[in-house]
Amino acid sequence: MVKIRLKRFGTAKRPFYRIVVQDARKPRDGRCIEEIGTYQPIEVEEKQIAFDAERAKYWISVGAQPTDIVVKLFNKKGLTRNGQSK
Repeated sequence: MVKIRLKRFGTAKRPFYRIVVQDARKPRDGRCIEEIGTYQPIEVEEKQIAFDAERAKYWISVGAQPTDIVVKLFNKKGLTRNGQSK
């Protein structure tokens, strides 16, 4: 199964995540199929989340399952679980 999930980067106490499309059997920080965005929880609210909505919609349409955290991030930016814009 293909999932849309977070891949962790950064240092201790300074996390930085990439939103990636990845095989569910791969490790969290392993090789991914495609990187579609970033999430920086330390930044100000406007700069925290950035992703390519068209690629996210595409991957959801072909069956990729976003994780719960990624769904929350998509909802903040106006993209629902089924790939529709609010």
